[in-house]
Order: sequence, then C-alpha cells, then structure tokens
Amino acid sequence: MTGADDDADGVAQAPRIPGPRRSADDHADLTGRPEPEEPVEEPEEPVEEPEPDVPVLTHGVLKSLLGAWALSACSAGETAAVEAHLTECGPCADEALRLRDAVALLHRDRDLDLDPLLRSRVLENCLGRRPARIPIPGWVTPYDAETARLDALLRDIGESEWHAPVRLKWYEEDRQVRRKATVAGVIGHLFAVDGLVAGALGLDDPLGAGTPELSPSERTEAFWSGLERPPGRALREPWRDQSHALIRTVSFAGRGVADLTVTYKDFALPLRDSLLERAFECWLHADDIAHAVAYPYDPPCGPHLHEMIDLATRLLPAALAGRRRSGLAAPARQLVAAGAPGRSLHLEVEGAGGGHWYIALDSPAAVGDPDQAVAQVAMEGVEFCQLVAGRVSPEEAAAGQDGDREAIRDVLAAAASLSRL
Repeated sequence: MTGADDDADGVAQAPRIPGPRRSADDHADLTGRPEPEEPVEEPEEPVEEPEPDVPVLTHGVLKSLLGAWALSACSAGETAAVEAHLTECGPCADEALRLRDAVALLHRDRDLDLDPLLRSRVLENCLGRRPARIPIPGWVTPYDAETARLDALLRDIGESEWHAPVRLKWYEEDRQVRRKATVAGVIGHLFAVDGLVAGALGLDDPLGAGTPELSPSERTEAFWSGLERPPGRALREPWRDQSHALIRTVSFAGRGVADLTVTYKDFALPLRDSLLERAFECWLHADDIAHAVAYPYDPPCGPHLHEMIDLATRLLPAALAGRRRSGLAAPARQLVAAGAPGRSLHLEVEGAGGGHWYIALDSPAAVGDPDQAVAQVAMEGVEFCQLVAGRVSPEEAAAGQDGDREAIRDVLAAAASLSRL
C-alpha cells in the first residue's frame, strides 16, 4: 500500500484512472450487409492517428465534466483533459470513481444472484435512520420476505421460462398426487389462493365478486379454467400487487386483525397463521419454479423457517385426530381433558430454524409433555418442511426414530396429509 505525494501546489497525487471502456457494439457493423471482399494488398506501414487537441480547462470546468466522462459523453479532447487532471487531483479522482460505480447501477435489470441477506440489511439500515411511520407487524414479515424473494426470481427469468413445465406433488388419502403446470400456472395458483386472505380483509377477490366458497384446489382449478389463453409473464404484476395490498392492509388495520378468521372451506385459520401458511406455500412453490428453470434458491432464514415448522406442529394433533376418525391412524390410547398433558411424540428438528416440539398423540386439545414422550423423531428442518408439503413420502423421510413405531408412523403420515395443491 502506497501513500500519495503532494505536488508543489499541495494537491494530492492520484493514480491514473482509465476511462470507461467502450462496448464491442460501438465498433460493430450492425447493418447486416455482407462485407465486400477486398483485394489482398501488401501491408503498409501503420499510420499513427493524430493526437486529439487537448483543451486547457480550469479546475471548475474539469470537475463539471466528471459526470459526462463517467457516461462516456465527452469528446476525445475533453476525455484526455479530464484523465490528465485525475492524475493530479485527488478529490476529483475520488469523485470520478464514485460516479463510474454509480453508472454501473443505472441498468434497469441486474443479475439477482446476490447475498440473500442483502435486502434485510438494506431495510434494517433504512429503518434505523428513519423508522417506518406504519411498521409491518412482525408476524407478517415471513410473508413479506417470501413474496419478495419469489418476485426477485420472477424478474430474473426470461419470457420463455414462464412456460417451463413444473410438476406439483402433494398427498391425498395416503397417496401422492401429481399435477403438471407451468411457471405462470403456479403464480396463478398462488394468486387465486391468496385471494382467500384478500376476501377476509375486504379486498377484491381475483376470481371476481360473488365467487362461492371454494377450497384452495377448487379456486385454483376455477382460475386456470377461466383464463382465455395460457398464462405468462402478465400474471406477475397482479399477483405482486395483491401481495403488496395484503401487507399494506394488515399494517394499517392495527390490533386485533391477527385473530381475524380466514376460511379455507374445509378448515379455518386465524389471519396470523394464514399469512404464515401463505409464506410457507410461496417458498415451496418458488422452490418448484427454481428447479424447473435451474435457478439457485435458498430456504427461508432460520427465524422464519422456525415459525413455519411451529405452525405445522400445532396443526399435527388435529390432523392426526382427523385421520383417526377416517380409520387411517391407530386408535387413541389415553384420552385426556383439553389443556391437560398427554402422551406425546418428541420431534427434534435440526439445522436452521430447528428446535424441540412435543406433539400430543391422543387428544387434539391436549398439551405435549416431555415426561410422557413415548417416541422421538429427529429430522432436518427443510426435510421436515418437504414432508409437510408432500414433496417426499413418510417412508422416504430420512428420520432418526426411537420409541413407539406406531406413533411415529401415524405422526409422519399426518404431517404428509397437511399438504395440498
């Protein structure tokens, strides 16, 4: 590392900064006309190009030309004058570097393979300087983050990739169901199901006013069948506008909105859990899209993943009871009163977002109790979410198991039964 010397005028010396490099297209013939064949001639001595006339400019004028220099908008003489000045003036050299870096940021579409924490760091810095007048509730941030990540993926893919095939998988009655779709079709599915939350908040339903109560799968089929042509990139904007409207409405609604009921026809969730469920589905379908277009995509951050796993574990006792009523799970062995501790399974989730959960096995309203744990299952966090989403079967889940095999089998099957289109 070297220091800068001072000249006779006391101005810091700076290293020479090369000017902006011209694009190869600046030298190409884009007319499409074939180049005429030229006769082969004896090589001549190269003719040196005349040096440009370098005007003598004051420091103020040279400083005012730095922006034009960074944009390659100076004449040859002005460019030479500016670059000669940059070797002598340290402050102007620093400003030239900043301007040239700024020009690189003027592209409308940029590669999005950035640090996944960049967005949160930028927001944290901005809010630290000027806190939001109406902050987003903490329980909405997983949905906000996952819709933003999916939108970044969608901005980065080409027009043809919107029609890339996507294979959707989920579980129904202990068997895996598959459905073919496209990238655009998956966005249409998210758009239609998010409409359930929009309706609960009094916003417009993407299926139109007066739509009868439908399950998420039925809403998706109705939306797909109502399209006049195969969907494409045009679906991105209404889907993103709807997600922004949901976040904005919840943020302005104030206290009490978290307990608003969102009905899914066959079941219902409070708004707090419904938006967490929508964040979970947004991530899983974004992962489906990423696999279809060969795009790198990471799981949610640890705290958000932990919340998603926690929601699934809270839904498991009711799912297990429903399977028991249908004859798909073993009978209850020890019924207890609501709120009382009961026989439990210890679920140990490893990795980011992990933790320990105790799932009540017999009574859906019972409380999981470590002292009454009869079995233990250890799984990695993303793998458990893949099971809950129906991407892997209970038999395929690479889980460490110990204890009551019947309880383990019933809980893993119940986890897969939480999945749907």
